[in-house]
Amino acid sequence: MLDIKFVRENPEIVKENIRKKFQDEKLSLVDEVISLDVEARKVQMEADELRSKKNQVSKQIGALMAKGEKEAAEKAKEEVATFSQRLAELEEKEPALQEEILKRMMVIPNIIDPSVPIGKDDSCNVENERFGDPVVPSYPIPYHADIMDSFSGLDLDAAGRVAGNGFYYLVGDVARLHSAVLSYARDFMIDRGFTYVIPPYMIRSKVVDGVMSFAEMDAMMYKIEGEDLYLIGTSEHSMIGRFIDQILPVESLPLTLTSYSPCFRKEKGSHGIEERGVYR
Repeated sequence: MLDIKFVRENPEIVKENIRKKFQDEKLSLVDEVISLDVEARKVQMEADELRSKKNQVSKQIGALMAKGEKEAAEKAKEEVATFSQRLAELEEKEPALQEEILKRMMVIPNIIDPSVPIGKDDSCNVENERFGDPVVPSYPIPYHADIMDSFSGLDLDAAGRVAGNGFYYLVGDVARLHSAVLSYARDFMIDRGFTYVIPPYMIRSKVVDGVMSFAEMDAMMYKIEGEDLYLIGTSEHSMIGRFIDQILPVESLPLTLTSYSPCFRKEKGSHGIEERGVYR
């Protein structure tokens, strides 16, 4: 999420960044955030001033009573009561405004790095380098699930009975191959200086808010009923959350980490149907 100060001071940069992401429907959010921020700061300023005045007048009441100036003391009490009533209104308004600001700030996209090519979809991808040429074999390419079946390494029927569509059992040598590929990938990264991490498979809503939008969360993540916990959709979620609310010393950067975890996703719609639910 962007810093509210950055949005306040650079609204046109933020809007241009939204255009570069082809998300023009979000442009109005920038002006809404700035307007709400102005109101929120006014409310906070008024509340701070009232607290200061209330403290000052409250201190005077005891002194006035000690001097026997009851009328002045009663007047001061009435003034304090007025301050308290207005403060209660402002203190109710402050979090409501901050919630509205946060709701919009969570949708405004982060700034694109200058090195990133601008494009609406993958047709605008830029090829930086090519290794060899694609080769199309002269024989039919077997479907990966069929290859697994030929080794008796895939059981979709039993998985369907146990968990429904989209799940599968890996069996025998295919299961061993699955583990071997993971081990190879892990060691490949470790040999290149990365630190291997197995993260938690659940994260709190505060971490979810930091790694994806509400729309993405609702479409992808499973919530644990009755708990402030979500199953992760990828290890990136809890890997990013590992550093929540921390300021990392410059000398510790860059952090080179690699991780593995199951990925729990709703996969709404037709995604994955062409793969029969089996990742290649």
